Amino acid sequence: MFPKNTFNSYLIVLAMCFGAIGMHSCKQKPLTHMIVMTQNKGDVESRDYSKGDKLQYMSGSRIVAMNTTTPNEPLDELTSDFYSACSPKISYDGNFMLFAAQKNQDDVWQIWEMNLHNKKKKQITSSDHNCIDPDYLPGERLVFSKEVKNKDPKVDTEFTLFSCNLDGSNLAQVTYDPSTYFASTVLSEGRVIAIGKELWPEEKPANFMIMRPDGTKKELFYQMEQDHYITSGATEMNNGRILFVEANSNNQKDLISLSYNRPLHSEENLTSEIKGDFHAISPYHDNKVLSSYRPENALHFALYEFDVESRELGRPIYEDGENNILEAVFVQKKQRPRKLPSEVDLNVKTALLVCQDINFQYSQPTDSTIPAFKASKMEVLGIDSTMAVFKTEKDGSFYIKIQADTPFRLQTLDDNNNVVKGPSSWMYLRPNERRGCIGCHENRELVPGNVQPLAVTKEPIPVPTPKQMDAPKRELKM
Repeated sequence: MFPKNTFNSYLIVLAMCFGAIGMHSCKQKPLTHMIVMTQNKGDVESRDYSKGDKLQYMSGSRIVAMNTTTPNEPLDELTSDFYSACSPKISYDGNFMLFAAQKNQDDVWQIWEMNLHNKKKKQITSSDHNCIDPDYLPGERLVFSKEVKNKDPKVDTEFTLFSCNLDGSNLAQVTYDPSTYFASTVLSEGRVIAIGKELWPEEKPANFMIMRPDGTKKELFYQMEQDHYITSGATEMNNGRILFVEANSNNQKDLISLSYNRPLHSEENLTSEIKGDFHAISPYHDNKVLSSYRPENALHFALYEFDVESRELGRPIYEDGENNILEAVFVQKKQRPRKLPSEVDLNVKTALLVCQDINFQYSQPTDSTIPAFKASKMEVLGIDSTMAVFKTEKDGSFYIKIQADTPFRLQTLDDNNNVVKGPSSWMYLRPNERRGCIGCHENRELVPGNVQPLAVTKEPIPVPTPKQMDAPKRELKM
């Protein structure tokens, strides 16, 4: 016989062990055959990211789950205690879900995470402004879009990319230019692809931009044709294709495929022969995707299977006569993206940029009767003033040390301070970032020549410069 106290202690320890084993088994149990999706009543306006001023929130939406083996059973509502919920993203182990939600009708949108096994939820962001479009990053972090009220009245409101830990700590701003960013997707190679749109000095069409999770090395990934606009975030397939929904000038919304290896020159319309509209897609089985699709003359979007290889629309997986079925995601374990190293050092207040030749351009003039004006100077433009003007080296190269996390544009000048080419799109460099370019408006598929620019044999030019003795006197376009 055990003494009473010893026996009770033994029972407590034994219960704790069995409880821990049970909890671990529950967490590791795969959630097979589950699809989570956003459900919304009434008319659904397509997300037109070309507008740039705001996201068309899906007010009153909810996130539901279905079991594909029992499609006739009632849907399991996962967000019944929220006024609105959307944008579900599944963790890499398939056990958790990020989503954006309003707890009450007049609340701002916040980011939440749910344990899909027990439906317990935790709030991640606690901002005074809307936080939307989350996705998981490696290293127990996430990236999302946060509404920012700018101090500069020229750029009223934009959505800036931020990242933070899954408990909401260690919040970090990712983008710093006067653009708005939506619908982030973390690719398997570790970078973040998002819809970005310049807002100032004039609005430009939205395109896909790609960058590292710390905001470094931001560049154009895909540029739309004229009169087209993006209506969904990007989806990555196992075969190296990037899929998304794009609307043409006739407002036909089709699935577009890009090659990851050559996104600027590999666009394919997969559904041009299919009448009706697509809303969103996500990976499913093999070469198939889950697609939110509305047949021609139908009132609501339903959930369909689409074969990317054969370009055939399969049977409806789920539909009802009262709700739109949107943003469907198959719950499955997937490969965790690479965790890219970061060169950002917040103790460093500057960054470095080198250019090989400012006179190298993607398209050279073909008309010999048009005089060729050769640039000899570079002007660095800030939001409302010139940050620097300097002469380049004889080979057209320059090397600058610029204030970090400060938006700027570049344009080239001749000896008389006349503009030769520019201004460029907005750029920014993170603290301690080092970047290089071939020239101005160069072919984005070219790699630099194997030469040493003359500029790097000298100390970098500080930007902004202490005093602009040779600055051109011009009014910047507002």
